[in-house]
Amino acid sequence: MTIYWIIISILLLVALLIIALPLWKGRVQSNAVLRDAANLEIFRDQVAEMDADLRSGLLTQDMYDQGKQELQLRLLDEVKQVNAELDNQSRHPYRGLAAMLVVLIPLVALGLYSKVGNPDAIKAMQATAGDGDQLAHTESELHALEAEVNSKPDDGEAQYRLARSYSALEHYEQAVKVYEGLTSQYPQESQLWADYADALAMTAGRSLMGKPTRMLEKSLQIDPDNFKALALSGSAAMERKDYAEAAKHWERLLKMIPPESSYHGIIAMGIQKAQELQAQNGGSTHGEARSFAGKEAISGIVSLSSKLRSKTSPDDTVFVLARAAEGPRMPLAIVRKQVKDLPIKFTLDDSMAMSPQMRLSNFSQVVVVARISKSGNAMTQPGDLQGNSAVIKPGTRGLKLQIDEAIQ
Repeated sequence: MTIYWIIISILLLVALLIIALPLWKGRVQSNAVLRDAANLEIFRDQVAEMDADLRSGLLTQDMYDQGKQELQLRLLDEVKQVNAELDNQSRHPYRGLAAMLVVLIPLVALGLYSKVGNPDAIKAMQATAGDGDQLAHTESELHALEAEVNSKPDDGEAQYRLARSYSALEHYEQAVKVYEGLTSQYPQESQLWADYADALAMTAGRSLMGKPTRMLEKSLQIDPDNFKALALSGSAAMERKDYAEAAKHWERLLKMIPPESSYHGIIAMGIQKAQELQAQNGGSTHGEARSFAGKEAISGIVSLSSKLRSKTSPDDTVFVLARAAEGPRMPLAIVRKQVKDLPIKFTLDDSMAMSPQMRLSNFSQVVVVARISKSGNAMTQPGDLQGNSAVIKPGTRGLKLQIDEAIQ
């Protein structure tokens, strides 16, 4: 609770500084000051009139000097009166209010919290964090956790934290031993099998072939929507070149991820890659979706400006994608090629949709983007080369797009 009250105190201090400090420093512009400025302006006007009368001969030099002296004396008297008024006035009239708020704001805030807040919630959160998923992040913390497990050999939760801590610190062989025991004790825990497969794959040079794949199958038998098991099963299928199976796992996974999440785009790119590889091998991972291709299809050709060719290499990745002119930035359809394939003839259609809600046919205006990425990352990065179309309608054919801009 000490940290909680420290945070509360800091927030109250910030609030007081924002509200009370401007009041403490605030000044009121006196009416006397404004009158002083007005008198000065009148003096200037009268002197200007006298200057004009002197030039025209209406005033002699003596009359001019005497009149100007009288005006100066009158102005001096006015200034003295203004200064006296300022001395009698408070230049910081809000300091009392600021002091009162410094006292009242904390009292009111704490009073309201005592009525409508729930201090016990903080204790519950701390208890959950302390008893639940607190992993060891250093070797000394790991040794302390090992000692805890040795003292409580029947504490499955502590063993699970130890296994995950081993993985976090890259002690994968020790993690595998702990997971082996845990899956024997709790064979119906889907997450244990997924984590076990991950750790075992790391001991085998990151390969999911063989036993890790069977563990992932076990995990999905228990829970078909296990996030980690679906992600790894897709990777395992890609490793054994079963692109249809990879797309199937990742498509199920994609439905579980909010469209605004960065993971959504990553998984969608994985699905697209699996589809392309399957197509190259004479099949289609999305045969049902292929039937959607129709009047929404956009086709054209992408070329590279000659002035930018020296900045590329043949194996650089080329992305051609369509996205909504207004709205989500996630691609509606995407094709992945290489610079050596340029110029590229492309077709974008609903069969390449990342999700049923994000199809070309669901939008009336789109933009087609062609981008060269040295990193192979679909997200725009400085150094990428790019070309954009104007805003077009789905169904546009014969689009000509040139990559002619370097992203700064």
